[in-house]
Amino acid sequence: MNTKVNLNHIAIILVRPQIPENIGASARAMNNMGLKKLILVKPENCDITRVLKMATGSSRSLIKEMEVCEDLKEALVPFQYIVGTTARTGSYRPAITQPRDLSNNLISISENNKTAILFGPEDRGLSNEHLRYCHTIASIPTGSFSSINLAHAVMIFCYEICLAVKEGKPVLIPRLANSFELEGMYDHIKEVCLKIGFINPQNPEHWMMNIRRFLSRLPLRAREVRIIRGFCRQIDWHTDQREKKKKENHTENRIK
Repeated sequence: MNTKVNLNHIAIILVRPQIPENIGASARAMNNMGLKKLILVKPENCDITRVLKMATGSSRSLIKEMEVCEDLKEALVPFQYIVGTTARTGSYRPAITQPRDLSNNLISISENNKTAILFGPEDRGLSNEHLRYCHTIASIPTGSFSSINLAHAVMIFCYEICLAVKEGKPVLIPRLANSFELEGMYDHIKEVCLKIGFINPQNPEHWMMNIRRFLSRLPLRAREVRIIRGFCRQIDWHTDQREKKKKENHTENRIK
């Protein structure tokens, strides 16, 4: 196995999983392929007895050490690269990559960056709100029936990562900005864009999605995020100065 690849930096995150057996089977799939970090976000049913029926043998150690969070945004804070998975595609959720191509990229990213792969609930998958946090979206190629069991989908991604580790020659990517830093930047951009009338205030998140997609194509580092936020602060300052001057002129005209 290529020692330059840090599989400890790749986490599988199950968002609102509904069936305990799928949690256990996902842990077993991860263990088979060398991945060890499992995170659950607000599981609807985490009956540990049913989970452990599927997480047999050494896979039980993943269940023992898995994290359980109540909020996806909170769970993603330490991650520098986030992948969303979906079977549903369209203008709002283009399937940008497939597991094999994604895995080849992940082995380059994962040495210096914590990476998360998100899987949604069994009945509906990840929502658009979940996918807004993602740098890229991946879809498993299928025939006419695109719905895949959650644990099977986890296995496919884990298998491709394992294969890429064994065969790939990664070009290491430096440390990127984490989700906390990026979300702070996006909130700042949204505030500034609303302030200057660049995006529609009736549905700002719709307009922000285009900005997110554009910037997520760039491997932004923490320093570059600070530069963008510095630019936003300057726009803020100049906008405030302009408004202040307008008010002063208005006051002067009233006095006259």
